[in-house]
Amino acid sequence: MPFIADLHIHSRFSRATSPQMNLESLHRWAQLKGITVVGSGDFTHPQWFAELREKLEPAGPGLFQLKKKYAAGIDEEIPGSCRAPVQFMLSAEISTIYKKGGRTRKVHNVILAPDFISAGTLNAVLQERGNIKSDGRPILGMDSKILLQLVLTASPENILIPAHIWTPHFSVLGAASGFDAVEECFEELTPQIFALETGLSSDPAMNWRVSRLDPFVLVSNSDAHSAEKLGREANIFNSEISYFAMRDAEGNYKGTLEVSQEITAIQKLEGEKRLLDD
Repeated sequence: MPFIADLHIHSRFSRATSPQMNLESLHRWAQLKGITVVGSGDFTHPQWFAELREKLEPAGPGLFQLKKKYAAGIDEEIPGSCRAPVQFMLSAEISTIYKKGGRTRKVHNVILAPDFISAGTLNAVLQERGNIKSDGRPILGMDSKILLQLVLTASPENILIPAHIWTPHFSVLGAASGFDAVEECFEELTPQIFALETGLSSDPAMNWRVSRLDPFVLVSNSDAHSAEKLGREANIFNSEISYFAMRDAEGNYKGTLEVSQEITAIQKLEGEKRLLDD
């Protein structure tokens, strides 16, 4: 059965993020937007990680749901036509800034984990490498390739996805501080990267023209800093609702929902309205 997943978001512990970015608000807005699986965001932040452990309980394989004592009041307020289960996937974004090939590189990566042990093991390693307490999206002075090694050492089930790959200043292919190819960044570990997040700054038609992206699944997410922005871009799966089915994307991944499609629809409606007014 098809379902929608938005896996790259932020909590209230990230800079420039709404103070209402909590689990209860995400649970509410995911139902209103028709989103089945939502990233937790920011699991590297100690306070948010503790809140995730307190308020979430296991749901589908590798996924979690808001405990009933936190969800019950919210569900009663949701219109019956929107009411549906919401599951959370543990996710985080890490900013890596480092020198490579004689240039300063600034690359953001999304990390996904199937359980609190895998996420907590990674957190323990990262806190020895830099400050993960000051921001929900920590800035670490390490090579993205080293980050990938640490992610997989913490658990081979963990996933690293380069974030919003075309953003000029903070992405693996960014014009200002990225690379000319994914392979230049991750070198011999590139086969461990199975997906790239295209982000809000591109659309499928643009990405399909770039043949060097062909080996990767192209995903997109909202990168929401407020709950109302959930799903402005998202992914469509047709599989069992589980971390592992979603990870094994071949045959299960059906594409993305794009903000450009929403804008086009709005423009079309506005144009039709003007014709009627005239």
